[in-house]
Amino acid sequence: MTAAGKPERDGLSIGAVLERLRPQFPDVTISKIRFLESEGLVTPARTPSGYRQFTAADVERLRFVLSAQRDHYLPLKVIKEQLDAADQEAAGPARPPRALVSVPAVPGLPTPAAFAEHPEIRMTREDLLAEVGIEPATLAELEQYGLIRPGPAGFYDSLAATVARTVLALGEYGIEPRHLRAFRASADREVGLLEQIVTPLYRHPDRAARGRADEVVLELAALCVSLHTLLVKAGLRGVTGR
Repeated sequence: MTAAGKPERDGLSIGAVLERLRPQFPDVTISKIRFLESEGLVTPARTPSGYRQFTAADVERLRFVLSAQRDHYLPLKVIKEQLDAADQEAAGPARPPRALVSVPAVPGLPTPAAFAEHPEIRMTREDLLAEVGIEPATLAELEQYGLIRPGPAGFYDSLAATVARTVLALGEYGIEPRHLRAFRASADREVGLLEQIVTPLYRHPDRAARGRADEVVLELAALCVSLHTLLVKAGLRGVTGR
């Protein structure tokens, strides 16, 4: 029986779906499920009398949508594109992804080229300490707060040295590594968001689509950092009064 006292027939009623989702998503409501249906995120079948009939696959689809919203802050448009790409891949050859929409370059803001990979220098711990001129205790503190992370093989790259120098420069103004944990957390959230968006491209069966994934990553990275820069600039107006 459903929550409304009606038999479930061959599928799950919307009330039964709600009961399955609520242990993981306590805030989900019937109205939320109906909204996701109206946005095309899930398409349950209908009985002749008009009752919704959800399948187990529909429930998993809803679970994916709710997780992507809650844990990765993804907009519904992006979630739907990911689901559509997965559906097309399961059904056969998928259509090429949409063209990347470029934003005109703004002086002073990062461009995709700024995020392009360059040959990296592999440095040992001792090399990094000597390159930046810091003590082991300082490097340990930078690692403690996630500001610097060695690679899988235990080596550091040129970005680690630049990060260390930047943190040292902030230290001249009394800003300590522990104050910068929010920067690390924010960067990780942004990277997680971009990963969710581009992963379907890297898994796309079309080779050309996979080849464009790096281009999309660079464009998105530039847009995210540009937005961050603009928001900080706007916020500083309240501090400076200008």
